[in-house]
Amino acid sequence: MIIVKSKRCSLDKLKKEYPDAVICDVTSHATDDLVRLSPFYPHGGIPVPFSPGWTAMSVEGIWQGLKTFETADIDTAMFRNSTMKDIKRTVRKFGKPLGHRKGVGGQERLGYITARKLIYVPTYRWVLENKAILQVEKLRAISRDKTLILLDYNTNPDVEDGSSPLSHACLIKAYIDGTYPVYGDDGIQSVASAEANASVEDEFTPGMKVRHPKFGEGTVKSVDGEKLTVTFPEGDKVLLRKLAKLEKV
Repeated sequence: MIIVKSKRCSLDKLKKEYPDAVICDVTSHATDDLVRLSPFYPHGGIPVPFSPGWTAMSVEGIWQGLKTFETADIDTAMFRNSTMKDIKRTVRKFGKPLGHRKGVGGQERLGYITARKLIYVPTYRWVLENKAILQVEKLRAISRDKTLILLDYNTNPDVEDGSSPLSHACLIKAYIDGTYPVYGDDGIQSVASAEANASVEDEFTPGMKVRHPKFGEGTVKSVDGEKLTVTFPEGDKVLLRKLAKLEKV
């Protein structure tokens, strides 16, 4: 079981309420490798949505870089910020926010909630699937046997609720639970896709030929619970079985 709690909560109180739980900080102030789950973490090479050829260091850099204001348009310098600091672009400095550009060269502005659906949510998922695989598997393994508490500064799990920032810890929970939200280009959630991700039960065995939409054809090297090691032409990749997007060849 996974529970999301505010990092501002008293640890003593949490330990008293959940004596057998494992408490993990997934914010930018984490002191272990789970800091890689922070949207501020500078992984590098993260594709900027609707922007062919553009990549960024962090999820937050993309979110802030595509934001537009009364006195400022997008700022691609945010894409290059690798310090985990000075990424926020504020109302105090730039005036009223007008929305997010749908890509670096896009003319269309997306509203706050639609931008969450088409920019933030899929970009963070890309990071979970490509840059933080081992950290996600670490949390998944803990949650199988124990109560796992994820600490985040925000605890809002609802993409549609714009009254407070969206919690990336809640997105981690959804990803592990198999309920991560998937949206079409129109901003409408694909229920069928979400359910499919949650109910994939395909069995993969060593030696099986598979195809991945990004890495091409490969061969299953080993299977360890939810973790698959697949050999592709460019090398071995560790994938999570339920969300690996693998097809049998």
